[in-house]
Amino acid sequence: MAEKPPLPTDDAEESHWLDEGQVETQFGPSQVAGGGAEGQDRPAWDSKLQYVLAQVGFSVGLGNVWRFPYLCHQNGGGAFMVLYVILLVVIGVPLFFMELAAGQCIRQGSIGVWKHISPKLAGIGYSSCLVCFYVALYYNVIIAWSLFYMGNSFQYPLPWEQCPIDTATNNTVKECEGSSPTSYFWFRKALDITNSIEESAGFNPIMTGCLLAAWAIVALGMIKGIKSSARVMYFSSIFPYVVLIIFLVRGLMLDGAMEGIAYMFYPKVETWGEVQVWRQAATQVFFALGLGYGSVIAYSSYNPVNNNCHRDALMVSGINFMTSVLASLVVFVVLGFRAKNITLRCVADNLGLLGEEASHWSEQPWWPQFNVSDPSSVSIGEYQEWFSHYGSLAGPNITDCDLDKEMNKGVEGTGLAFIAFTEAMALFPASPFWSTLFFLMLLNLGLSTMFGTMQGILTPLMDNFSLLGRHRTVLTVSSCALGFLIGLLFTQRSGNYFVTMFDDYSATLPLIIVVVFETYSVSWVYGADRFLDDIEVMLKWRPPVVYKYLWKYVCLLAMVGLLVASILRMFFKWPTYTAWNENTASEDSLKYPGWALAMITVLIIIPTLPVPIGYVYSTLRSRGASRLRPQDAAVAGCVAIVGQDGHREMYTKCSSMERLDAALEEEEEEDEKQRGVAACSRVGFLSGRSEEHYQLLPQQAELEMEEEQEEDTVV
Repeated sequence: MAEKPPLPTDDAEESHWLDEGQVETQFGPSQVAGGGAEGQDRPAWDSKLQYVLAQVGFSVGLGNVWRFPYLCHQNGGGAFMVLYVILLVVIGVPLFFMELAAGQCIRQGSIGVWKHISPKLAGIGYSSCLVCFYVALYYNVIIAWSLFYMGNSFQYPLPWEQCPIDTATNNTVKECEGSSPTSYFWFRKALDITNSIEESAGFNPIMTGCLLAAWAIVALGMIKGIKSSARVMYFSSIFPYVVLIIFLVRGLMLDGAMEGIAYMFYPKVETWGEVQVWRQAATQVFFALGLGYGSVIAYSSYNPVNNNCHRDALMVSGINFMTSVLASLVVFVVLGFRAKNITLRCVADNLGLLGEEASHWSEQPWWPQFNVSDPSSVSIGEYQEWFSHYGSLAGPNITDCDLDKEMNKGVEGTGLAFIAFTEAMALFPASPFWSTLFFLMLLNLGLSTMFGTMQGILTPLMDNFSLLGRHRTVLTVSSCALGFLIGLLFTQRSGNYFVTMFDDYSATLPLIIVVVFETYSVSWVYGADRFLDDIEVMLKWRPPVVYKYLWKYVCLLAMVGLLVASILRMFFKWPTYTAWNENTASEDSLKYPGWALAMITVLIIIPTLPVPIGYVYSTLRSRGASRLRPQDAAVAGCVAIVGQDGHREMYTKCSSMERLDAALEEEEEEDEKQRGVAACSRVGFLSGRSEEHYQLLPQQAELEMEEEQEEDTVV
């Protein structure tokens, strides 16, 4: 079971390049462990808890807080949640388990893992590294924003509670009066944003300093590899759960909390018939688990070989989903409180206007039956029912007060964290405390994900380039410094538009392409059965056979379908972004200019290039190797025989030689080697090569000496 035959192929030429790759890249037990000859030097987790916290910290990120609640609310509430669970079990868990097993078995980063399976697929690992670098660039900007808001939370009242006064006119600033204090603080004080992506208007010095601080924190947290980042994980991975539970308990005591929960979880099963809902659910599963980044592989590569990665896959996926549910509860409890406050204020304002006209219109048949002079006695439902029938008769000054409409405002992305949530916390008693707590939670969520993302870059590079592996500290600091310099693009006054661009386009398509190739290489190139055999040797029990069919058909077809749907959506819907208009104090949807579309194209193409480039390079190299002289080809064949253990090790992956029953099989292998070496010595002699390159075995030497003595006797 530990020794499986070489990968079968129907094409002779395909078989040749696989054999050639095996000769060039032989991973023995001492080599696969550390990217070099000293496998025992590879670092390892101090405990299972460290590893679990690292995986959970990477997979649970800002998307769980501000992306999942929005998708759940927009796509059918409870119905979307059920659909998400189905796709998580059928697609997410199998792919997550596949990456965990591959990293743990081969004990390499993403580059080494896919190169180990097939030299022609080495580009998959490089694509993962590039995507990780893209994500790290803009993700750290969000951490910088969190640092800025956390620093401004240590003052009372909070700076976004009220609109500032224009000293020139002694009136409220027009831009703030036309929007809201929280929107004004976000767009004008924090970002100092321009009206479009085409206006740069220089750097934002405050955000530049915050970005430098964010990269410095990441560098210090990772300067000693997993040993230092794992210690930080104890706090950065656990603290967000403490804050979410505190917010949930506090939020349930607020007026409007139950309305928010009911609004979110109300099931709309009819949404299952929409293709867009399935696409968004699959995309969320894909990004929630961090598939394709290489970070999952990197973290699992530091595990002991016999670690139960199947249980880890189920556990981390379950924790990720429950975190999304917990975050959704917190978000909609707080948003329900905020929306009800705004709606009640709207009702009170409109009833005040009606009260001013009571002497003129109170005898009209459309006049409300409730007491307009006491807003506290009027419910939102009563007012909405009256307005739906008679609102148009009351005049243009009387407006609708729609709770659902308020719930829809700013529930996605940065709008949720830096506008809607900050507005709600400003209404809390002791608001600076809650604000500090919230942004400290965002900071820790971002850092734990950032550590995993950077690990997806550094681990493969150190495993495959020994020079970089020997200078871990220099590589870490240099990578962070480069990230800061390129990240200056996002600290321009138009930088928020570039963050949106990178978030929408730099990772989506390239990551899906990476996972498609990962799934294909494991299930078809290497073979799902062979992969399950390796896992059986590693775990000492065989995973259910259903994984074979999920990898080969369900997951692969689902990822290809998601890729096609994403591409079609880009072609049929012109790429747009949301811009802040300073004059109207509102957001507008604008089309990207031509140069921005070219930039989007480059962002998508560059991370996908290593896959075809690696394939072509390996093909040309194998063809060049096939054009050897006949005698060189014979010697190369003999070298292949001698290196047979290396071939088996490559396709066996796990260090299963230690688990062989062994004695008899080892003797048979040794005999085969000896016969191969003897044959090679003759080929080397016939080809004019020195015999010292192919040392004869003692038994063979004795046979040759006896033959020579017999010849001398005959003479």
